[in-house]
Amino acid sequence: MKQYNSLQDIRTDIANGQVTCRQLVDHYIHNIKEKAELNAFLEIFEQEAYTQADIVDHKLANGTAGKLAGMVIGIKDVLAYEGHSLQASSQILNGFKSLYTATAVQRLIAEDAIIIGRQNCDEFAMGASNENSSFGPALNADDATRVPGGSSGGSAVAVQANLCLASIGSDTGGSVRQPASFCGVVGLKPTYSRISRYGLIAYASSFDQIGVISKSVSDAALLLEVMAGKDEYDSTASQREVPAYSDLLATDKKYKIGYIRDCFESEGLDAEVKDAILGVKDMLKAAGHEVEAVEFPYLDYMVPTYYILTTAEASSNLGRYDGVKYGYRSENATDLTSLYKKTRAEGFGPEVQRRIMLGTFVLSADYYDAYYTKAQRVRRLIKEKTDELLQAYDFLILPTAPTTAFKIGENTANPLAMYLADIFTVQASLAGVPAISIPVGRDANGLSIGLQLMTRAFEEPQLLAFSNYILDKITVEA
Repeated sequence: MKQYNSLQDIRTDIANGQVTCRQLVDHYIHNIKEKAELNAFLEIFEQEAYTQADIVDHKLANGTAGKLAGMVIGIKDVLAYEGHSLQASSQILNGFKSLYTATAVQRLIAEDAIIIGRQNCDEFAMGASNENSSFGPALNADDATRVPGGSSGGSAVAVQANLCLASIGSDTGGSVRQPASFCGVVGLKPTYSRISRYGLIAYASSFDQIGVISKSVSDAALLLEVMAGKDEYDSTASQREVPAYSDLLATDKKYKIGYIRDCFESEGLDAEVKDAILGVKDMLKAAGHEVEAVEFPYLDYMVPTYYILTTAEASSNLGRYDGVKYGYRSENATDLTSLYKKTRAEGFGPEVQRRIMLGTFVLSADYYDAYYTKAQRVRRLIKEKTDELLQAYDFLILPTAPTTAFKIGENTANPLAMYLADIFTVQASLAGVPAISIPVGRDANGLSIGLQLMTRAFEEPQLLAFSNYILDKITVEA
């Protein structure tokens, strides 16, 4: 079967009688099993996917199918799906099955998406390489010696390697965008609150956002259109009406674009990544867009601010995993105190333990004002400066990641180096604005380079349309 790059292509072939949903499911399951060494999926919902495919084929035949009929989707192992295992790639939730379905997932199913399985990720979405999973790392399909990025690494690899058409991940500080960059696919983080977080395992609640990984901007737009909107189960979800994003992908407007000079002067930025992003900048300028360098003086403060705040929230959110109510329980406990200690010490991996301890430290009475309160103030400064720039410019462009995919094990002994992989993605997360990573080239090793675009809150229509414009222009010029 040919490789599909968008739902539109699939629906065309379905209409022409060239493929059925059952055949698509069969194709993707075959690929998952054939490429099992990539470790992208933790579980395949095989029989269920075939059953759903038959239902959707019947709906297509009688004209009652939903918007996503023909789309086969994988979900990151942090999204609840009733009756299915949910572990956040951690041993502390070993044996746990979800009692309900996340709002975002339920909305996908309601529009006839076929959920094919749950995908590998960094434990509790904490990581930039997928090496923190208790099930072992997912591998980059372009080079199996390299990471796919994280924390949604399995989700990005699944789309990259044609194991499903699209994936639903989560993005706390770049966990959809950075792996999308490493795997040469599209990664969208919407405005904070655009998609309900009900049913998403919490890492850092004021940052967490469900996002999309796909091969095309059109599929990202359609999936956002389906998942977004108010939700009675999540009081933090925006009440704003949801535009028809998938119908708003055409643009002929000339935009005003700022590129953050500080990012391109960063010592850690790979020369080939820099050249590729600046090449797109020059292409846009030549096409008549107004492109200017802008200053962002807080670049060096973003990663420390992000990690102080997210670890603090994680320390609180992960307190519920104690071996008493559900999930893993240590067999070596002798009393209640040892049950808590041993369960958490045995169930959580090293990186999760590190972040819980750091978060507990910054929330302690002696250090709360020195670290947590100060980080909240810096977050406000970052948000205000970002919003100020976005009032003056339609978009900010910058690299998604400072390098292309690095070798497995290259940064595991140096947590600080791993944290710095988020240096360009955390700004959008701290400011709560939408951002997208799109593939704009490859380095000398054939590894993908991602360009990141940010825009004003709830301006996803222009973000998606302009991303689509850039990709079309790159394709034409190539």
